[in-house]
Amino acid sequence: MKKVVVGLSGGVDSSVAAYLLKQQGYDVHAIYMINWHDTQGVIEGSCPSDDDVLVARLVARKLGIPFQTVDFSEMYAKRVVDYMFTEYEKGRTPNPDVLCNREIKFDVFLDKAMELNADFVATGHYCRKETITKDGKEIYRLLAGKDNNKDQSYFLCQLSQKQLEKAIFPIGDIEKPIVRQIAEEQGLASANKKDSQGICFVGKVDLPTFLQQKLKSKNGDIIIIPKDFKQYSQQKDFEILPLNEKLIKQSEPYIYKPEDGKKVGDHIGSHFYTIGQRKGLGVGGLKEPPFVLAIDTKTNNVYIGEGKMHPGLFRKALFIKKDEVHYVRPDLEIKIGESLKADVRIRYRQPLQKAEVFMKENGIYILFEQAQRGIAAGQFAAIYIEDELIGSGIIA
Repeated sequence: MKKVVVGLSGGVDSSVAAYLLKQQGYDVHAIYMINWHDTQGVIEGSCPSDDDVLVARLVARKLGIPFQTVDFSEMYAKRVVDYMFTEYEKGRTPNPDVLCNREIKFDVFLDKAMELNADFVATGHYCRKETITKDGKEIYRLLAGKDNNKDQSYFLCQLSQKQLEKAIFPIGDIEKPIVRQIAEEQGLASANKKDSQGICFVGKVDLPTFLQQKLKSKNGDIIIIPKDFKQYSQQKDFEILPLNEKLIKQSEPYIYKPEDGKKVGDHIGSHFYTIGQRKGLGVGGLKEPPFVLAIDTKTNNVYIGEGKMHPGLFRKALFIKKDEVHYVRPDLEIKIGESLKADVRIRYRQPLQKAEVFMKENGIYILFEQAQRGIAAGQFAAIYIEDELIGSGIIA
């Protein structure tokens, strides 16, 4: 009998994953991961707590499977939270959930499972894994979940073949309402538990308060940029440039100076803001809601634009440095000088966007058919061929 260690969070998804594994004849063991203790900046009622442990324990008891808790908080702080602070300090927008999966769930947790002589680890992610044989070698495909509304493959965009080899995703072929139904039918304590929100294992946070644990406040100016800013009109001129020049120009973020707009407010630190952010700006008297267009951590200026369709929010291309490119499928690596028609998403829940991916000596350029809203440095761009995620990279 194959042994599977499942990450049991107290949520309905991992609970049903454990149930299905047992139904399939696996020797199932459950581990609850304790990855965070500090509640500073965490919105009340949204963070993992003793209640989650209790629910997970009740589910394990109901299923008749061994249960234990393991504290990975030291590793989580070093590998995920410290990374977050460093990225925000640089004015970038990290995705801690992607890092949590790469560094904790499918690394530290996987190692712990192997210590327990497990054959596999399982999670409640809405994605699928398929094994194929190519040139006599087994290759693992990471596929989108069947439930388009819950597909979580994006969060696993940094996994390796070695990590996928040991992974099982029991609910990847099931839609969320059915998962809830199974939990209710089996009388699992998590059946009606709300889905978790916010940062993986931390919860929903008030970002400035959370970041102020390590990042200092620093007063600066909020400057509004008009919709007719000269750089926006240049985008049409880039369309007729030779391909290489076009890719470079269209992937470059807009650069602003204070004299390009006018001051309309104050802030407590540019590193507390992200591109595309609407809430928390404290700027009134405008016809349309303001959105963050850019942040400059060197001058400590935050640049905003009026309206969700402000041209400063849109770009046609992005760039990923060569050393930031990761292939889930190394056998499908794009060679220098080659390109690939693919689908791309730059954030969770974003519909897949048609694009062409170009591999150059310095890295990857992704040129979209339609200009994309809110491209931000530090985000992960995930590359798909149909429903398979083949690679990803951190946007420069």
